[in-house]
Amino acid sequence: MTRSLSCLIATLTALLASPVVPNTLADDEQTKTVVFVAGKQSHGYGAHEHRAGCLLLAEALEAGMPGYTAKVVTDGWPEDNAVFDGADAIVIYSDGAGGHPALPHRDFLDDLMKKGVGLACLHFAVEVPAGSPGGDDFLDWIGGYFELHWSVNPHWTPTFAELPDHPITRGVEPFGINDEWYYHMRFRPKMEGVTPILTAVPPESSLSRPDGDRSGNPDVRRAVAAGEPQHVAWAYERPDGGRGFGFTGGHVHWNWGDDNFRTVVLNALVWAAGGEVPEGGVPSATPSQAQLEANQDEPKPAS
Repeated sequence: MTRSLSCLIATLTALLASPVVPNTLADDEQTKTVVFVAGKQSHGYGAHEHRAGCLLLAEALEAGMPGYTAKVVTDGWPEDNAVFDGADAIVIYSDGAGGHPALPHRDFLDDLMKKGVGLACLHFAVEVPAGSPGGDDFLDWIGGYFELHWSVNPHWTPTFAELPDHPITRGVEPFGINDEWYYHMRFRPKMEGVTPILTAVPPESSLSRPDGDRSGNPDVRRAVAAGEPQHVAWAYERPDGGRGFGFTGGHVHWNWGDDNFRTVVLNALVWAAGGEVPEGGVPSATPSQAQLEANQDEPKPAS
């Protein structure tokens, strides 16, 4: 037997005797990149904490989903769009309306959407002006948006008693929590491609303010008086296969400490990126008070 043949046999014998180490990534679908765009400083302590919220969610996503990379851009839109290279999904958590960070970059975002990149918008980031750039684009990208003089933004406590059978609801139990839950959103005609995720019937007390651009209007008052369910989180499957997600909660930073509230969003980010949501939902440890207080835009008040 030649020396080279002996070496080959020895190598094969060693390989066969070695224990097989399982690959923690089942396939390429579980190797994803999610880019968070955290808006500028906004409200007071504990509210609209875009930076702190994105950092908390990004850390939980990477910990719960091995193979996922979460990039967080703070203080608004990045100076260099190269940060989006290789992104499977983009998360925008920021103030909206005319100052929405996506508006000046409409064409760039539209190109990414046409390539199948997912988009998730949280809280105020679901509000954009009607038309384009704005609401028309959001109908195409995430299936719905907050429209002035149609949608409203009260603080109230919905009860999400029934959850749909959808990957985003995996591991989520019925729950209720107080937040500034926007509702009466403008959705695509006949809800085409849109799946409601969190739905509740608002009380008439949620329309206690006079009519205004965000506080009330005849259409929403008729809907609430009739007891029509309102969707405050939804998933959208674009005809080309891309995915979008809208979530109207997120005003109250401390709500990220609620396991159901947080899991809905983490699941949605995995789903929007085209990944497979674990059967029990994306696992994440309940954040401590110190973790919730970290990275906020303003110092903790004395009281």
